Amino acid sequence: MHRNDLRPAGLVIASIVAGWIGWSGNVLLLPVALVFPVLWSRAQTRSVALLVSVGYFLAASRGLPQGVAAFYASDLWPGLLLWLCASGSFSAVHAVLWTKRSRARPFRYLIAAVVMALPPFGITGWAHPATAAGILFPGWEWWGLLAVTAGLMGLVTRAWPAVAIVLSGLWLWSAANWTEPKLPEGWLAVDLDLGASLGRDASLERHSALVATVKDRADGGRAVVLPESALGFLTPTVEWLWVNALQGTDITVIAGAAMLGAETYDNILFGLSADGGKVLYRERMPVPGSMWQPWRSWFGKSGGARAHLFGSPVATMGNRRVAPLICYEQLVVWPILQSMLHNPDLIVAVGNGWWTKGTSIVAIQRASTIAWAKLFAMPLVLSFNT
Repeated sequence: MHRNDLRPAGLVIASIVAGWIGWSGNVLLLPVALVFPVLWSRAQTRSVALLVSVGYFLAASRGLPQGVAAFYASDLWPGLLLWLCASGSFSAVHAVLWTKRSRARPFRYLIAAVVMALPPFGITGWAHPATAAGILFPGWEWWGLLAVTAGLMGLVTRAWPAVAIVLSGLWLWSAANWTEPKLPEGWLAVDLDLGASLGRDASLERHSALVATVKDRADGGRAVVLPESALGFLTPTVEWLWVNALQGTDITVIAGAAMLGAETYDNILFGLSADGGKVLYRERMPVPGSMWQPWRSWFGKSGGARAHLFGSPVATMGNRRVAPLICYEQLVVWPILQSMLHNPDLIVAVGNGWWTKGTSIVAIQRASTIAWAKLFAMPLVLSFNT
């Protein structure tokens, strides 16, 4: 390799390592993602900045090809294609906003960070380095988000070594004193291991087994959270079955379900108790491609999940205001920030990750949600099916 190629190759390799480690699913390793802006700023040309961005993003989202292949029960090629396409917006934004002018870099990177946090680009804004705010500044809330943003801007200046030392010290201090977010009193999270059958098996036996699981674990009057898709397609029969089964108890069940519309469906959280059932939350951002397919309507076709992009960001459950996150919403930035603007009391995050077995996707979802819960000092309820 020619000597002039050593530095660009080193930057790209380092970006791949940063994406791989930072998004390994270990919440305390999220600050490794802050290496990316340093590498982006050290690029000497726009093409190298593009390659650095591609390397970081592809490494961070490496579980996608295998997961998509499992979801569609097909080979790796559709997943590989989606993987490469999904990196396009992240890489393009960072390549376009890269500049040789050192004085302009902090503001250029700030624009890139904001663009990748908000729709439309934020729809695929995975692996956002700002997620590390919850590890570096736990409990700082919005001030912590401002602090990590200032840190990201500082990392693309010539003073980056000093900024990196300060952030590393905060990281070590936080890791040494780390505690997991608390489960709110009176709430119970139920994880399931039912694989692809959850949401697809609509038999009476399956619903009866889930009711028995809830009653067995509830231990009196509790709010019990079940994963995404736990109820399958919501029908009056399913609702009646659960309401009838909960008679004589003080249990409230919050479970994922799909609600059919005329041409599309909503991915929802549904509340059930002895008094009846109600829709608590409609997912703002379903998984693009596999669930959210807006292009179908362009060709007069129906199907796919609706995206309530800026729909209600909080749900009321009893006397508590909840920030709900369903599956994909845990991987991007704007849904949790939109919810936090409404001062919720806790975060409820659910997922159905059977298709991610053998990948780090569910671990990354958990780590990202934990980081945001720590930043805003929020109690957290996590419920997944694998």
